[in-house]
Amino acid sequence: MFEKLVVIDCKNHLMGRLASIIAKELLSGQKIVCVRCEHINISGSFYRNKLKFLDKLRKRCNVNPSIGPFHQRSPARIFHRVIRGMIPHKTHRGKCAFERLKCFEGIPDEYVTTKRMVVPDAFRVVRLKPGRRFCVLGRLAKEIGWSYSEAVAGLEKKREQKASAYWAEKIKLNKKAAAVAKSVPGDAILAKFGY
Repeated sequence: MFEKLVVIDCKNHLMGRLASIIAKELLSGQKIVCVRCEHINISGSFYRNKLKFLDKLRKRCNVNPSIGPFHQRSPARIFHRVIRGMIPHKTHRGKCAFERLKCFEGIPDEYVTTKRMVVPDAFRVVRLKPGRRFCVLGRLAKEIGWSYSEAVAGLEKKREQKASAYWAEKIKLNKKAAAVAKSVPGDAILAKFGY
C-alpha cells in the first residue's frame, strides 16, 4: 500500500501546508523523512514572524524553567514541533505516527542518493499570491539562536559540488553509451551491453 520511505525536499514549501499534508500521511502509516528544513518558507514578513517567535520564547515556567515548555532553535526541530501539533501525539496511534517522522537540515549522507519528492500543493509559488511577503525558516532560526547555519551551508556546498561532478560524469557515460548503440548494427538494447 505504501512506499517504504518517502524523502521530501522541503525547499520552497510553505510550512503549515506541508506540515498538514505530512501529518495526514504519517497517521495513515507512511514513513517520511524531511530534508533541507532550513529552506522552508513561512507566509508573512520576516519582522512579523520574528516577533511571534520571540513572544513564544518568552513563555516559560517561572518557578522551574527546566520543566518546559522547551523552545527548539534549529529549523528541523521547529518543523518537527509544528507537525507534532497536528498529530494526537499523546495517544498510542499518534505516538506511532510521530515515530515515523524524521527531519534534517541539509541532506544527510544516507539520503543523498535517495529519490527526493516535492509536495505541489504546498509550494509557495502555487499558494501565495505574487507580491505577498514571506520569510525563510533558516534565517529566522539563526536570529533566535540557531548557531549551525554556517556549518550546514558549508556541508551543503560540498554535497552540491560532489553531485554536480557525478552528474557531469553520468552525462559523459550516457553519451558514450548512445554512440556505441548507434555504431553497432542490430538491436539497440543488445548494443548497450556490447553484444
